[in-house]
Amino acid sequence: RRCDALGLDLMVTSNNAAFETPFTVSVDLLGHGCTTGISASDRSKTVKALIDTSTNPDDLGKPGHIFPLRAKAGGVLRRNGHTEAAIDFSRLAGFEPAGVIVEILNEDGTMARLPELKELATKHDMKLVSIADLIAYRLEHETLIERTAEVQLNTAFGPFSAISYKQLTDEVEHLALYKGSWDTETPVPVRVHASSMIGDIFQVSDLGKGPQLHAAMAKIEEIGYGVIVFINKLHQGGGFAAELKAYSEYHKEQKRSGVFHPFDSKDYGIGAQIVRDLGIRNINLLSDTPRKKGDIGYGLTISTHTPITIRKAARKV
Repeated sequence: RRCDALGLDLMVTSNNAAFETPFTVSVDLLGHGCTTGISASDRSKTVKALIDTSTNPDDLGKPGHIFPLRAKAGGVLRRNGHTEAAIDFSRLAGFEPAGVIVEILNEDGTMARLPELKELATKHDMKLVSIADLIAYRLEHETLIERTAEVQLNTAFGPFSAISYKQLTDEVEHLALYKGSWDTETPVPVRVHASSMIGDIFQVSDLGKGPQLHAAMAKIEEIGYGVIVFINKLHQGGGFAAELKAYSEYHKEQKRSGVFHPFDSKDYGIGAQIVRDLGIRNINLLSDTPRKKGDIGYGLTISTHTPITIRKAARKV
C-alpha cells in the first residue's frame, strides 16, 4: 500500500529475474538538504522519507539511487525472501512495516552467507535472526490459511478426500486432495500442483500440468496414502474469463521476452502451511524432476523422492 501511495510502480512489467525480485522505480528525495542523492547522507534521507507517512509522490525524484522493493502480503509465511523478512521483523517489533536491506560481503568480495554472518555477529556481539527463525516464530503464533469445506470425492483414480482452504491475505482459495492417514514421522507422498483450470482440464500443452496431476493421483492411489496440494495461482481466485486473460498475457510475455513466470519461485509458503495443517512434516516428493533432499523451511523436510510416470493423452484429428 505504501508503494502505491508514493506512486512507486514496478521497474519492469516483464520480470525475468531469477527470483522475480519486485523492484520499483528508483528514487531520490528532492530538496530537504539532499543534493545528488548519491552520498550516504542523501541516501539515508531518502530512506527516511520513504518511511515517513507525510511524504508525497512529488517529494521523490525518479530515477534515483535508492531501489525500493514491494513485499508480498503475508510476509515470510507467504514468501521466504529478504524483502518480506525485513517487513516482518519491523512489524513484529512494533514499528512501521518498512526496512532497509543491505548485503554484507566477505573479504574476497563474495556475499556473506549465514555461517559467515554468525561469525561476524559473534565477533561484534550482535544479535542475529535468520529468515528461518522468523518463519518458525510466526508459524507458532499465526497462520495465513483457514479450512472452509471438506468432502469425499470418487475420482477416476479412486476415492479421495478434498479440503478447501481460504488464503487470508487475499481471499484466494486452494485445495488439498488426500488419501489415508499418517503421523509426523512418516514420509508422506506429496505433490504441490500450481493450478490452471483450462490447462488441467483441457490439457493445454503450455499452460497447466494436467498429466502430472493425474500421474500423482494414480501414484497416491497405488501407495495408499498421500496428498496433492492444488495451489490456485495463475488466475488469482478468478474464473475462466480471468484465466483466459492470463493465458493471453502468457503469450504476449513470451513474444516480448521469451520468458514467462506465472509464479514467484519463492512464493510457496501457502502450500507449506497447507501441508503442515495436514499433519505432515516429512515429505516423499512426487515429481518427475528430483529435488535435493533435506530441510526446505517451514518445519518441513524432503526425506525421499518418488518419480511419477506421465502417460501422454491420445490425440484425435
